[in-house]
Amino acid sequence: MELTLLGTGAPTGLPRPDCPCAACAAALGPDARAATALLVDGALLLDLTPGAAFAAARAGRSLTGVRQVLLSHPHNGPAVEVPAGLPQPGRVPDGRELTLLTGHRVRAVALDAPGTGYAVTGPEGQRLLYLPPGGAPAGLAEPAASYDMVLADVVGRPDALAKLRAVGAIGPTTDVLAVHLDHDVPPGRELGRRLAAAGARAVPDGVTLVVGAYEDVPDVPRRTLVLGGARSGKSVEAERRLEAFPDVLYVATGGSRNGDTEWSSRVAAHRERRPGSWQTVETCDLVPLLMEEGPPLLVDCLSLWLTDAMDSVGAWDDAVWAERGEKALRERVGELTEAVRVTRRTVVAVSNEVGSGIVPSTASGRRYRDELGRLNAGFAAECEHVLLVVAGQAVVLRG
Repeated sequence: MELTLLGTGAPTGLPRPDCPCAACAAALGPDARAATALLVDGALLLDLTPGAAFAAARAGRSLTGVRQVLLSHPHNGPAVEVPAGLPQPGRVPDGRELTLLTGHRVRAVALDAPGTGYAVTGPEGQRLLYLPPGGAPAGLAEPAASYDMVLADVVGRPDALAKLRAVGAIGPTTDVLAVHLDHDVPPGRELGRRLAAAGARAVPDGVTLVVGAYEDVPDVPRRTLVLGGARSGKSVEAERRLEAFPDVLYVATGGSRNGDTEWSSRVAAHRERRPGSWQTVETCDLVPLLMEEGPPLLVDCLSLWLTDAMDSVGAWDDAVWAERGEKALRERVGELTEAVRVTRRTVVAVSNEVGSGIVPSTASGRRYRDELGRLNAGFAAECEHVLLVVAGQAVVLRG
């Protein structure tokens, strides 16, 4: 089953008409995208968009063989002109299946937002799933067979991938393609990095793919360290790297700090951002979690873990530090980095980068700064990906 992507952009295209934003200004050449429309084996057109016939011609395809046109999302505004020779667009009711004379079977998938998803099975059994912008499957509960290809709004609805992964509809070899791409993420390297973290990729308009053929599916890194200063956006970046996966365990190392209303507000803001399917545990005992099998871990953050570790060894007292505290802390850090080295879980950890600021005025403050620098370096050495977040922008240090 061959799939030609006549467009891969949002309904208004990319760049958006008359939009002065930086992402739209950079969306030129191969980064420019028409509204998403898919041509399956020259016989089935999913979503009719303006200029579809010209887009097909540019891709070396023709719409003359199209036998069915299906719409996936509500089309607001003027009706799209139907090119001569094409059948009138329609929809398949949720849960119903349509069989084409070409042997393709199309099943309508119910969504949690307006619109319809389509699961297409080719004559030879290859399977693809196409979801409209802003939509995720509804009512997924039973285990499902993996699709060969999934095309979805990965940037806008990463939780759709999490739902599909939870029931096995996305497997290790599923080719996940991002479509309906808008100006939420700058095109180019940043878009590629964001998608790779979700196990997805993007292709230019006009590309023809063979559904079921093995592709170089991006490998989600096993271990990632996200560094950054205060309010840099490091926690958001860390959460973003796992939002397309189900059953994430969020490890909060800061505790509840009873009576501290400002801290409670911070904790509440973090909880509101996290997907409802994630679980939270408050602990600084990270080694057992790393050694266990289980869902991905998001540790936020290592700097608070270090505070707890230094408390436990008496590191703030100069005499205790010199006598036994330094050695005890080194052992604790060594146990943590060794656990990171051998863990089989996917881990994303957050830590503060404090070595570039003002030199602390106290000996204990300088000790904490130095030890955090050592901890960050040791942890980073065991990670495939290391990022530094500055002003909300992630700079790749490794991976």
